Amino acid sequence: MGEGLPLLDERRGAIRLLTLDRPAQRNALSPELIRELRAALQEADRDEGSRVVCITGSGDRAFCAGADLSTAFGQSALAAHEARRAYAGLLLDLGRLGKPVVACINGAAVAGALGIVASCDFALAVEEAHFSLPEIDVGLFPYMALAPLVRVLGRRRALDLALTGRRVDAQEALRIGLVNEVHPRAHLWERTEMLCRTLAGKSSAVLRLGRRALQATQDLPYEAQLEALALHLDLNAGLEDAREGISAFLAGRKPGWRDR
Repeated sequence: MGEGLPLLDERRGAIRLLTLDRPAQRNALSPELIRELRAALQEADRDEGSRVVCITGSGDRAFCAGADLSTAFGQSALAAHEARRAYAGLLLDLGRLGKPVVACINGAAVAGALGIVASCDFALAVEEAHFSLPEIDVGLFPYMALAPLVRVLGRRRALDLALTGRRVDAQEALRIGLVNEVHPRAHLWERTEMLCRTLAGKSSAVLRLGRRALQATQDLPYEAQLEALALHLDLNAGLEDAREGISAFLAGRKPGWRDR
């Protein structure tokens, strides 16, 4: 997206790879990086050739160190508030995206980075990765990151991390459901790419409908959620790809998706 910018944006076939590129700052989220990441997500959503989005970090030390606290000094109270709202907007963007999002966690994921991890559909981590919400130890609280984390971990496990600030290693992160898989560094990208290509081989129209249906209904009362999802299924069943998928299943052949 331009030399000197804090985000690398590249297409690898059907995969849109977004790399947080501030290794000297442990890929911390500056206002510029958040702005660039949100713009890249919007562009990836519009790009028909990008069928899956993958987010990772530069280097082998950190996926992301959360907010860059050094950028907060010298800002007015209003500017600082707007910067925090931009992070909240990033979490919303990840949830609203019409394409699957995979986090390739190449190192430490700290503070606000956990909100990003929890907002992705899949999270694959290197064995050396660790995770924490250390805000409590500097007199803060991970307010916004907790919103997606509670959805992924449940209230008790999310509050365990938020109230203690303790560090979780990759194996514990796997056990509590914060990540889907843990791999040696030499195999992390290979496994991530394999997953991304699997997702890219599905109907993008069905993935878009399904992902957005879950996002739109997850906070409804149970009965209302089921009623709303039945309507989403009606819409899905009318797609060309649904007819093609059922025809292919009955004929014992591989479907040819039309993405509509």
